[in-house]
Amino acid sequence: MEALVAERRPDLVVVSGDLTQRARPEQFRQARRFLLGLGLPFLAVPGNHDVPMYRVWERLLDRYGAYRRHFSPDLEPSFRDAELEVVGFNTAFNLTIEDGRFTPRQLARVGERFHRGGSTESDGRVRIAVVHHPLAALPELMGWRTARRSGEALRAFAAAGVDLVLAGHVHVAAVGTAPDCGRRLWLVHSGTSTSRRGRGTEQGRNTCNLITLDTESVGRSATVEQMLWSEQDERFEVEAVHDCALA
Repeated sequence: MEALVAERRPDLVVVSGDLTQRARPEQFRQARRFLLGLGLPFLAVPGNHDVPMYRVWERLLDRYGAYRRHFSPDLEPSFRDAELEVVGFNTAFNLTIEDGRFTPRQLARVGERFHRGGSTESDGRVRIAVVHHPLAALPELMGWRTARRSGEALRAFAAAGVDLVLAGHVHVAAVGTAPDCGRRLWLVHSGTSTSRRGRGTEQGRNTCNLITLDTESVGRSATVEQMLWSEQDERFEVEAVHDCALA
């Protein structure tokens, strides 16, 4: 992963949750050291594995305590530059083991967080939301439950002019459009980048996505390269490419 990042030098590294396996302090510290060591800006949101599973009282009373103390105090960070506006949303609320949800307060503030109280008209920046749990049943994700209020979230994202939603959780890479939300909204799921928990055809394999934006052409677009680790060549190689026309 370090070699790929050093070669491609992205403007931003995004982690869509599950920085740890069991939300232990040292696991959070390792994740932070790894991301800081890349030497590039990064944005991360919590996943269900970042909430203690077996430390029951901590899960009930201080579920984000280890995350805040040992990784970052910000559960919903944002990033903005001349081309990008990226906003993180924490969906790892539920006390169940893996399901996620949005809160009414989160949904009410989507537009404010993207537009900072200004116009909903696009300023040319590509707007990206980052979540952990799936928001729609793409073919590769069949059998996985979507986050509670995911339909409302998709409509709120569409109304805010969001172009892409980056997610994780299912350990399978997938790219597709969100249904019935009033805008062409691309969903981009990352597989498993740094562990062996991949599923399906990615079982035991590491994957990640490289997203390249084109904001200067007549029609804005994003190219998603799905990268798969090659044991033979000891490097990430392109497995598939998706050309995503943006609204």
